[in-house]
Amino acid sequence: MENREYIKTGSQVYWRTLFIIFLGSMAAFGAEYCVQPIIPVIASSFGLNAVQGSLAVSLGLVGMSAAMLLIAGLAPRFDRKLATAVGLIGAAILTIMIGFSGSFEAILGMRLIQGLLLAAFPSLIIAYINEEFEPFNVGTVIGIYISGTTVGGLFGRLVVSAITDFVSWRMGLIVIGILYLAVGIAFFMLLPKPKYQRQRQSGGLQLIKTFHTALANKKLLWIYLVAFLIMGSFVAVFNFISYVLLAPPYSLSQTVVGLLFVVYLFGTFSSTYMGRLSDQHGNGRVLILGLLIMLTGGLLTLLQPLVFKFIGLAIFTFGMLGSHSVACGWVGKLNHGDKAQSSSMYMFFYYAGASSLGTLGGVFLESYGWSGVIGMVAAAVIICLLVVVRLELAVSQHLLWHH
Repeated sequence: MENREYIKTGSQVYWRTLFIIFLGSMAAFGAEYCVQPIIPVIASSFGLNAVQGSLAVSLGLVGMSAAMLLIAGLAPRFDRKLATAVGLIGAAILTIMIGFSGSFEAILGMRLIQGLLLAAFPSLIIAYINEEFEPFNVGTVIGIYISGTTVGGLFGRLVVSAITDFVSWRMGLIVIGILYLAVGIAFFMLLPKPKYQRQRQSGGLQLIKTFHTALANKKLLWIYLVAFLIMGSFVAVFNFISYVLLAPPYSLSQTVVGLLFVVYLFGTFSSTYMGRLSDQHGNGRVLILGLLIMLTGGLLTLLQPLVFKFIGLAIFTFGMLGSHSVACGWVGKLNHGDKAQSSSMYMFFYYAGASSLGTLGGVFLESYGWSGVIGMVAAAVIICLLVVVRLELAVSQHLLWHH
């Protein structure tokens, strides 16, 4: 095997790279989700219902999942650093433009393009981590990257919610967009150039081969299903909890609803902690634990008192982002080919789940209230548990080692 010079754990370059990956993931996921807590406000300003309003989040996720497919086939062609930086900068400019937009249709169009641009970040940065960092430390670094996504998701939602309360939702998006633009430029200047990107033939034929590989590898296919269901559940819960909390009997302000996303910090801890745990105890067992925690949290939000809604959301977030970190790391371990292609396929299913279940949750909300949303989520998590138990048994018995 070639003697590779990875980014040395603990070195100055290591800490700088971790910091800029953390900042970049903050901006990428902040831009993707900053409209989420203000869905009811945007919907009411354009005279829309919950399902229509949720499209402001879902269209961004549709763009992301569609682009994941292209990236999966064309990953070897993309310069990891350039593609991720261009995505961050373009998405930041669009966030500012959405703040000035006069029609909901224009917002949906820009959200779709924003999703297409941001798609480069998660799959290519995970590939970058897999290729550039020392293998024994990859689980920890992916955990830190996911921590950045959760802090970014929280920060973006908080800033936009607070400015929405005191000025307007438009000003909230303009301010956060300017901040993300600064991060995008810094990311491009500070991220070390990739040394070990796999150069391979890519194009239409490669795209078909990628699909074939992804579908032929049963182990990966099961994990992709888990990604679809956990992310869809997560987005459904956070898309529609705002409607519950802004309405009586809670009647919370937009700022307080934004503050609710502080529960993301539990996910910041769990993604790093459970990523490390999976390096020690194996991904299957740790993933089962994460899913059980997620299910418990979701069910707790069914209780009427506000404190249980908050505790339930915190536990749900802890379980989901921990599970995502573990599942993400498992894809890298089970696939010995092109890491960017398998992580792109993972992310495709992840965002396909987010955009479909994220809007489907609105149908359950309108028909059955909050318990309808949680019923859908509980069913999804139980399916995940069955899948992971089966996969863990198969992997431990080496039944699926041949592709």
